[in-house]
Amino acid sequence: MKPLGRTEPVFLILTALIDEPRHGYGIVQEVRRITDARVDLRIGTLYGALTRLADDGLVEPHRDEVENGRLRRYYRLTDAGAAVLAAEASRMAADAAVAISRLKKFTTPTRDAGLDTNGGAI
Repeated sequence: MKPLGRTEPVFLILTALIDEPRHGYGIVQEVRRITDARVDLRIGTLYGALTRLADDGLVEPHRDEVENGRLRRYYRLTDAGAAVLAAEASRMAADAAVAISRLKKFTTPTRDAGLDTNGGAI
């Protein structure tokens, strides 16, 4: 299984395609929605990533539609893409758990003033 590359935009593009095929602007909107507008994909980033993901077999064109005289290509997540996304999500969750655990232990006289005995905020 090919590693994802650990870039947030690629991770989010694959995540946006989990539930249904989407065209480029639909992917941008879904990424914005699932990140509470924290991430706003640029079109160049999106289409460059989609080309690489398609070349790697992680997404594939699903269908083309013409709307208002413009071609919209829809992409869907492949089984291989879902497997890579699941592995990457697990890796990221494990990394986050380590960081959270270590942060609970990270106290100095000036830093621990606002923390309870478990490292949580008071």
